[in-house]
Amino acid sequence: MGDFEAKGDEFAKKADKKLKSFSLFGSSSKYEDGAELLDKAANQYKLGKAWEKAGETYVHLSEVHKKLESEHEAASALVDAANAYRKVNSAKALECMQNAVGIFTNIGRLSMAAKHLKDIAEIYEKEDNAEDALTFYQQAADLYAGEEVNSTSNQCKLKVAQFAAQLEQYPKAVEIYEEIAKSSLDNNLLRYSVKGYLLNAGLCHLAAGDVVNIRNAIDKYQELDLSFSGTRECKFIQDLADAIEEGEVQKFTEVVYQFDSMTRLDPWKTTLLLRTKQNITAKEQEEDDLT
Repeated sequence: MGDFEAKGDEFAKKADKKLKSFSLFGSSSKYEDGAELLDKAANQYKLGKAWEKAGETYVHLSEVHKKLESEHEAASALVDAANAYRKVNSAKALECMQNAVGIFTNIGRLSMAAKHLKDIAEIYEKEDNAEDALTFYQQAADLYAGEEVNSTSNQCKLKVAQFAAQLEQYPKAVEIYEEIAKSSLDNNLLRYSVKGYLLNAGLCHLAAGDVVNIRNAIDKYQELDLSFSGTRECKFIQDLADAIEEGEVQKFTEVVYQFDSMTRLDPWKTTLLLRTKQNITAKEQEEDDLT
């Protein structure tokens, strides 16, 4: 690994010398040669897993491309820098990626900008930063939708819904799940996913704790998708709503256990159900205190 890093240092020194030199053929010639040397240096650093140096070199390369008025190449170099920095320094990775997004947006490469907004969201997601992950998934979804890349836009929207519910922004999450369920009904490939989206929307209603909204939502979903009423997902929401109305924590727990034994609940659903259970328990305690 040391050999690769040493070779990277050699290329970097040559690049620095070239960029500072006087060129008889004009500045563009030395910048082109310097860019080529910097690219070689960065590749050697990557081979040697010298990620910090690789990131720094790609940032320098981006600056050289700007001098050549090669905006696309400048943005691409920043993306390369971000990918290197992701191994060792997420703050620098995010800075480079956001700068790349700015350039891609300015030159009208909106699909590329959307892709890297999604990359930024994924970095925040990995760091368990739900607020920023939501923000950048939303921006990516909007750009993808504008470019009519609807499948990827919906993927990002589902992430927005996931984090919105996590942050207790239940109406926002419900709106997204219902929208995507509705748009999937006429697509044979996506139709199977509808019951899952409606289940997620229902769980958001449950966590919000408004029993009237829950009942209205169940009726609405049965009208939206006529096959929904016969699904385990629909019965699950109905049984949970019954337990909430009756204030029966034990019944609620049994309904969750029965569903989980057939269809394993993921951590996101489990979190919402625990919140709902806590709401029932708190209400039960409140009523006990009043008697």
